[in-house]
Amino acid sequence: EVQLVEAGGGLERPGGSLRLSCATSGFTFAHYAMIWVRQAPGEGLEWVASINTQRSTNYADSVKGRFTISRDNAKNTVYLQMNSLKPEGTAVYYCRANGGTPGNDYWGQGTQVTVSS
Repeated sequence: EVQLVEAGGGLERPGGSLRLSCATSGFTFAHYAMIWVRQAPGEGLEWVASINTQRSTNYADSVKGRFTISRDNAKNTVYLQMNSLKPEGTAVYYCRANGGTPGNDYWGQGTQVTVSS
């Protein structure tokens, strides 16, 4: 059974930091690109960051320079370090595993991040 379990969300003040993690099982983690996506209240899904199997990373302009995505293939886990948080970062954050072929695309259940003073 494929599982992606996010953790690390919560309430943080503007300017603060949070570290999200996504622990996975049930598929060959090292063979999958890992992606963080978020959904703000009343909004659609927004891509945040991705890391491919070669550890190449990409970021949305809105988080570039503040967020860092990383992966630990030994632990089958992907991380999102979020610094200098802004109120507009309030959203449910989802991790996604993409194997590049139809049917090899999995999502976690999400973790709530609230940035507020």
